[in-house]
Amino acid sequence: MNKLRVAVVGCGSITKYRHAPEYAFNEHVELVAFCDLVRDRALLMAEQYGGNVYTDYLEMLQKEKPDAVSVCTSNINHAPVSIAAAKLGIHVLCEKPMATSEADGLAMIAAAKENGAILMVGHNQRLMPAHVKAKEILNAGDLGRVLTFRTAFGHPGPEDWSIEGKEGWFFQKDKAIVGAMGDLGVHKADLIRWILDDEVTEISAFVETLHKEDTKVDDNAICILRTRKGTIGTLTASWTYYKGEDNSTILYCEHGVIKIGTDPHDQVIVEKTDGSVQKFAVGAIATNTGQTHSGVIDAFITSIVTKTPPPISGEEGLRSLKVILAALESAASKKLISIS
Repeated sequence: MNKLRVAVVGCGSITKYRHAPEYAFNEHVELVAFCDLVRDRALLMAEQYGGNVYTDYLEMLQKEKPDAVSVCTSNINHAPVSIAAAKLGIHVLCEKPMATSEADGLAMIAAAKENGAILMVGHNQRLMPAHVKAKEILNAGDLGRVLTFRTAFGHPGPEDWSIEGKEGWFFQKDKAIVGAMGDLGVHKADLIRWILDDEVTEISAFVETLHKEDTKVDDNAICILRTRKGTIGTLTASWTYYKGEDNSTILYCEHGVIKIGTDPHDQVIVEKTDGSVQKFAVGAIATNTGQTHSGVIDAFITSIVTKTPPPISGEEGLRSLKVILAALESAASKKLISIS
């Protein structure tokens, strides 16, 4: 079969470390174009992986007419780029958070549906081996119902990760809209929804800028969540874990506990109330400094090739986004917010 012609919009670190190399690794893909407002960034990617260089994504979409596109821009541009591509029938893989408002998320979903395009959101935490294993254990039923949980995602901030450093869009309110909660919190909101097979229905949150200077976006968030099935738990997102990254989740069940990402060697540990302990070394969870194959690009391409729904649809991305938006509303209003 002919290879899928793929273009990438936005050539920052997420493209450099994940999208571009993972597309290049996939046998079904030909990278045909890279687009970035800073031409040299796109040129650097094109020199390594091939393809044409653009600074205007609309021009790129019209001239190249790719089969699929990755949207790796600042948060505020996720929706307009995705919608423009979808309206041309181009399949879209959009980085998280998929949008900065529910209305934009809905518009992205509608554009894809109306034009026969696949829309997938890059929530890679679902595909990490440790999380897949934990869900498998939970679904086996031996531990019973999850009663409470705590999940956290924190690191020193995007300064060293972002190609633009401290001056990058991550810290610019008009381009990012949301900080640590959108960068990291949305990952954990999506993970909890998926691993529990449940929906968050209520949230109360502190979303603050505690330490990062010269920015109006949040660098810390601590939330209390309740799910439809009655499980309660905490979600933490932070850009001030200066001594190292934490991407851990603990599920406290009726008959034991599942610890995910709490041990550097055994990524999943099950401790049952009967005293037994099981340990699983299934592979490290990816970090900014320790990149692993995310599986997101392969899943997206498989969906296109097999003409099957993507594992992380636009609808799924929107449900996770709504948790983040509700957290922001809670912090601003100092009220418990219900999520429909």
